[in-house]
Amino acid sequence: MFQLEYSERGEGEAVVLLPPFPFDRRYWSANVPALVAAGFRAVTIDYPGFGPTRAPPAARADGFSIADIAAGVAALLERLRIGRATLLGLSMGGYVALAFAASFADRLRALVLADTRAAADTPAARQGRVQALETIATRGVDAYLEQSLPRLLAPGSPPSLLAAVRALAEERAPAVTAGIAALRDRPDRTAEAPRITCPTLLLVGEHDQIVPPAELRALGEGMPAARFVELPGAGHLANLEARAAFDDQVVGFLRSLPA
Repeated sequence: MFQLEYSERGEGEAVVLLPPFPFDRRYWSANVPALVAAGFRAVTIDYPGFGPTRAPPAARADGFSIADIAAGVAALLERLRIGRATLLGLSMGGYVALAFAASFADRLRALVLADTRAAADTPAARQGRVQALETIATRGVDAYLEQSLPRLLAPGSPPSLLAAVRALAEERAPAVTAGIAALRDRPDRTAEAPRITCPTLLLVGEHDQIVPPAELRALGEGMPAARFVELPGAGHLANLEARAAFDDQVVGFLRSLPA
């Protein structure tokens, strides 16, 4: 077991924010103020090897898994003496949140799943992971980021937004390659979705090039307490591209939860 590095702000019911790949806890810096202002305790985490702490990228000799991170979140809640929390996960963060729901359902107050999926990688997606690892090995992380980051945004996004996203991205090859392997090897959790009974908000950008909105909508239709919202104009990183709408949806959902 490894200890996740984290930051926290605010007081009240805890919300754990799980970033997409390839980012660390700084990714949520524009969204945390809305949560704090609304009276919530925002806890942001780094995945192993990500972030300013430069922690070792591997929880085990062969890397780390999505389930490892979920177990690390549970251990962090123990350290912070948080009985139950809402998990907000975007993309890879959603994979972690779903893994947490599968193993630690009693620690969940609610879920926010943004621009993510329950399905495992398709054969084509797994081949894409292989090619990504080859790009990093032969041409470096910069070449990989140059190829991958534009697809995280809606088509036609301004260059300034892409530059801001690039500035947040992890650049160390060991961390990035360990993250890609964890994404590649995650299990299919589609069949587990109907067993998630806590209140759940599903958010997706209208122009998400990674997770089609219809896919996340279909996932929500199989969940007993889920609500689906599509955010106009946004891509995969919906919290950055439609920040005000994203924050409004999240805060409204959190305020609707029973005390």
